[in-house]
Order: sequence, then structure tokens, then C-alpha cells
Amino acid sequence: MSRNPDPKHVKAPATWRIFCALDIPDEVRQRIREHVNWLIRTNPEVRASWTNLDNIHLTIKFLGDVAVARVPTISEAAAAATNQLRSFTLQISSCGVFPSPSHAKVLWIGVNDSSGMLSELQQRLELECEKRGFPNEERVFKPHLTLARLRGGNNTRALVEAYLAADFPAQTVTVNELIVFRSELSSRGAKYTAISKHPILLGVA
Repeated sequence: MSRNPDPKHVKAPATWRIFCALDIPDEVRQRIREHVNWLIRTNPEVRASWTNLDNIHLTIKFLGDVAVARVPTISEAAAAATNQLRSFTLQISSCGVFPSPSHAKVLWIGVNDSSGMLSELQQRLELECEKRGFPNEERVFKPHLTLARLRGGNNTRALVEAYLAADFPAQTVTVNELIVFRSELSSRGAKYTAISKHPILLGVA
């Protein structure tokens, strides 16, 4: 007869999957949910993995698997990156795809960083992480919110064309906090847990 393992003998994971991100306000998340529901309703035959919108966020840096003992160091880097940084606003708007309209695999909503403050935050975080021994991100930072990963099926091209032609009304987001998250993957989807939160409280720039 099988027995449940003794909790004292269950081996804890040696690494955690870590990323740093900005949360999305509930009212903006609801607008995105309405947009996604319209896409699903008008293109029911397209196979896609849709983002769980309760978890939607704007990733600033993805670190991947990190030794548990080093996770507090990432929180230190996030605290240093936000130190003396003023809160700022972003515009969530426009519809796009990766890698191209003719071979679209990902649907996303764009982020307009007109003040340049998001780019500054990202660069500061990269620098602070590098100081602590974490590798720099080689890809150019292109802020976006991922809505879906396309899996094929009928009318995929029609979905992409309709999506790119769609008008997603610009939404203003005030950034006043950077969050270090742990991501746990399972067959039921990803579970995100906030490890530390780092306020940006000097007033909107």
C-alpha cells in the first residue's frame, strides 16, 4: 500500500523560476478581457493558448531558474533599481504579432513608453542584476502584454488580420511598484507568487 511521503523527507526545489514585472490594474485587465472575449467569440475555430488574464503582467526581466538561496539577491537588485526613481505613466495600446503577420505565433498588446521611464527602469534593473552576477538579457527590450500563442486551425489568418485591424482603446497605467515573482508551472497553468514588492513613490514624473 502506498503511503504519503513524510513532509520532513520531501526534497524542496533547488531552484525557483523568477521574473520581475509590473502588475496591471484591474480596470485595464477588464478591458483586455473584453478584447480577448471578442476575439474568441468571433474566431471560434482558431486553436490558441490564451493568457490567464488574472495573471497578466508586464515583464521587465525574466531570470529563469534561480537557486533559492540567491532569490533575495534579486530582491536587493530590484530595490536598488527603484531607489530614487519617480513613478510614471504608460499607455497600453495597439495590437501586434510575433514574429510577423504572415507567420504569426503570438498576439500581443503594445506598451507606449513616451516618457522613457520604463526603459530607464529596465536598464537600471539589468545593471543591478549584472552587479550581482546575473546575466544580461541579450534581446532588445520590447515591452508588451502577451494575449495568446496560436496553435493553428481554421481561420488563423482571418484572426490575425482582424486582430491587427482592431482598435484597442489606449489605457493609461501609473507605475508605482516593481514586483519580483516566482512562477510555478503545472498542467493547470502557471501560478505566480509575489516574492517582494518595491515601491516607486516619489510622485508621477
